[in-house]
Amino acid sequence: MTTAAAPQGPARHGHAPGTDGGGHGTGVGPGTGIGIGHADDGDRGSLRAALAGLTTRGRSFLAAGVAAAACAYVLGQGDLLRVGLLLAVLPLICVVVLHRTRYRVAASRRLAPQRVETGTEARVHLRMDNVSRLPTGLLMLQDHVPYMLGPRPRFVLDRVEAGGRREVSYRVRSDLRGRFPLGPLQLRLSDPFGMCELTRSFSAYDTLTVIPRTEPLPPVKLGGESAGYGEGQQRALALAGDDDIIPRAYRHGDDLRRVHWRSTARYGELMVRREEQPQRARCTVLLDTRDVAYEGSGPDSAFEWAVSGAASVLTHMLERGYSVRLLTDTGSTVPGQGAEGFTGSGHDSADSAGLMMDTLAVVDHSEGAGLSRAHDVLRGGQEGLLVAFLGDLDEEQAALAARMRQRGGAAVAFVLDSGTWLTGGAVTGAVEDRLRRLREGGWQAFAVSPGTRLADLWQQAGGASSETSAADTYGGWS
Repeated sequence: MTTAAAPQGPARHGHAPGTDGGGHGTGVGPGTGIGIGHADDGDRGSLRAALAGLTTRGRSFLAAGVAAAACAYVLGQGDLLRVGLLLAVLPLICVVVLHRTRYRVAASRRLAPQRVETGTEARVHLRMDNVSRLPTGLLMLQDHVPYMLGPRPRFVLDRVEAGGRREVSYRVRSDLRGRFPLGPLQLRLSDPFGMCELTRSFSAYDTLTVIPRTEPLPPVKLGGESAGYGEGQQRALALAGDDDIIPRAYRHGDDLRRVHWRSTARYGELMVRREEQPQRARCTVLLDTRDVAYEGSGPDSAFEWAVSGAASVLTHMLERGYSVRLLTDTGSTVPGQGAEGFTGSGHDSADSAGLMMDTLAVVDHSEGAGLSRAHDVLRGGQEGLLVAFLGDLDEEQAALAARMRQRGGAAVAFVLDSGTWLTGGAVTGAVEDRLRRLREGGWQAFAVSPGTRLADLWQQAGGASSETSAADTYGGWS
């Protein structure tokens, strides 16, 4: 069998071995075609494969025919011999006819959408085109789907006329995060008597990305927002004189009244004054993924709540116009490009948001035991909002986390105690001690109990930030 790679794009195409000429697939219409039959240079091997495709019915007929012929020879019954030959020859004829079939079909798959949240359904659309000059017989489509997404879909196409098209669809749903391959698509051809079946596989497959579920958060004002300028605001540069003006090259459409003649004479090209420099507020979302910090597993575990919370905060802050980055305890940042790993703006920001969600879709526990790498990344960074989702903290890690808060920036921590999540009990004294240590370091720290909504804690963080700002306007929260 020969295969060819499928073109890239949202609608993926593929093909299996062909039988026209040398048996190679050709690009046809929306996808790449497959042929069901044999290749001229591998006739014997293809015929053996067709014989191996005999169904239980076909093998039973063949065995009954051979047995009847043997009994007829022993007993000398001519009529029984003819019956035996008929029973034995019928499945062989079906094998030969199916083996010589020259059907060519093209298939494509489309996901809508390609990225979904956990617990949300996605629809997979399959399209089958008959690009041969003959109508097909009975066809069965089967798509390979991981068991986490549901049962394997199967469709029966009774007859596809020459040049005809059939479209079918099915739904997939997962309660677990991850990237799940869909495909390859299998096509099974059967003869009218059900004696033989031939299966061919397309070469292409698609990937469905299941991201964490996000929760809408209220638009509260957190401390530290004055350090940046989110939601499209701009900061004017201090202009004390000509030396403070930052010139740039002239662009088509610039106001000629802003031409800076001194810089123009110096650089030999037309320069204009740049009196405004747009900036965006920054937000770092820290996700603690240490294996020792969480107990339990499954969609309702503390770790999954932390991942979902990080996704919710990232989405919320991006919608408010912030430059956002995702930081883990391993010290890795996403998107990891640009100044200190923060996102850009416009189209780059949308791409970075998708990259962060894809990262959260597959994030797993790390083998690290501490938060030192994340502390090194945050140390010496620019001020901004820091939102952390932390697991179990011992005294040393709590002290280290308390030092992560940047001077002049706000910091909000959501601490999840695995023991509380496993037993469903109240927050222990040890957790309260860790929260006190974080608050002494300037954090707004909250203990997260099972079933707690992030939106409620987010609202509390906004209220606590407002009270702190009103009490002390120089305390780094305003």
